[in-house]
Amino acid sequence: MGDHHRRVSVVLAALLILAAGRATAQHAGAGPAEPGTASGRATESPSEWTGKVVETMTAGSYTYVQVDTGDEKIWAAAPLVQVKVGDTVSVPDGLPMRNYRSQSLNRSFDVVYFVGSIQVEGSKEATEAVHKEGPVQLPTKPPRDGATADPPPTEFSDIQRPEGGKTVEELFREKESLAGKEVVVRGKVVKFLPEIMDKNWIHLQDGTGSTGTNDLTVTTDASVKVGDTILVRGTVTTNRDFGFGYRYDLLIEDAKVTVE
Repeated sequence: MGDHHRRVSVVLAALLILAAGRATAQHAGAGPAEPGTASGRATESPSEWTGKVVETMTAGSYTYVQVDTGDEKIWAAAPLVQVKVGDTVSVPDGLPMRNYRSQSLNRSFDVVYFVGSIQVEGSKEATEAVHKEGPVQLPTKPPRDGATADPPPTEFSDIQRPEGGKTVEELFREKESLAGKEVVVRGKVVKFLPEIMDKNWIHLQDGTGSTGTNDLTVTTDASVKVGDTILVRGTVTTNRDFGFGYRYDLLIEDAKVTVE
């Protein structure tokens, strides 16, 4: 696997992401769907593992499984999937996180692979990841992590541009000149993806822009819900590449969020 697919940046460096073998993770990639920390990188891995589940647990919107392939035992995590001890599963190669600690599970793993899906033998569906746009889709498609994905609101008439702030459309139009600067924007939460890559992911719209310039991705430690009107203050990041196909032209990172 090339360095591009190994790159771990941010906590991705430790989803997907919101991850997937090709996590259309919109991964959950590492987009771990639950908070944790990690460091380093794992060793070379096969393109897929197949074996029996010897241990499984759920944390946030992710399912963790330990799989015995007959040659080794590996840990993998993917968006929620129905699986039990004894099931035979196939796990695609994903984002390896070495020395990963799951805060939700209060447990550390030498190596855990965040993937976009885990296929259970006999099952007709595999869980698909996310920043689902996360994670994962991470912003363009956030980390897909099995988190909230309600349809976006269509009423934005009550959204007012914040004093000294920008609209979503303006942020996209002016992203190059705004890169690295702090901005303020107001809008409605159209999607909320919690605890992915140690962050919460928000998709924000204010009624401005069109496809490609009307949906802003924000990372924060704040919790919100779909439909909330929020004021966001954070730093503009452009061309953020989390690996595994998770690349964002525009991202507001580590934002301070106020629910209005």
